[in-house]
Amino acid sequence: MKKLLLTSLITSLLIGCSSSVPSPNLEQFTEYSGGHIAGDATSLFWYTERLSQPSSGADYVTAGDYGWYKTDYRWSEGSVRELIREGEQLGDDGLVPYRVHVRFNKDGQAIYQRYRLDGKVLPINQESLSRYLAEAQSVIDSTKESDSSNYELIQGIWDGSTFETCSGRVYDSVEFNQTLPSFVINRLSTIDSYVAFLGRSRLNRLQVEELLMLADEDHECITRPELLSE
Repeated sequence: MKKLLLTSLITSLLIGCSSSVPSPNLEQFTEYSGGHIAGDATSLFWYTERLSQPSSGADYVTAGDYGWYKTDYRWSEGSVRELIREGEQLGDDGLVPYRVHVRFNKDGQAIYQRYRLDGKVLPINQESLSRYLAEAQSVIDSTKESDSSNYELIQGIWDGSTFETCSGRVYDSVEFNQTLPSFVINRLSTIDSYVAFLGRSRLNRLQVEELLMLADEDHECITRPELLSE
């Protein structure tokens, strides 16, 4: 009897101790996406928050004949701390490759910078550094504004009757909330096309708020740049 009581007491103590140990806090990440068109430039954005604080972001920007770039941003304690940008820009002999890598301190001052253009290492002026920080903020502002309206970046293939997203989900109906040029409407109704847009899903229906990109069906889906992890 004493042994039984002792065993019960030990079991109760063990259960009590295990239930009082706090479970580890799981890092809560929130993902956002968006995009917009400004002049000749079309931008796609991705942004991640951890516990409501900026964590990482990325953009993919194309400007037709003037070139393109993709950027990976990292925040710490509310400030941009590092970025890598790769792309091509228009030079005297056409498009040339370039790569930018900058690290900032918490006050926004560049403590490391490297700019390589067509194989040459060049300095980065303060105007460019300030622009990089402003473009990082634009990633946050644009994606959060889209989220407030329940919009997100959606990419996929439209065959005239169904839309298959890059993740493989199929929708039978696509509604456009913007007035499109007639040549775009004709293309969408007759040719299989890659489409990127700002919109939202409703059951088996997609609502397009802003058409961002339209290309041939063999155009690859644009994935979020991950340059800082390379």
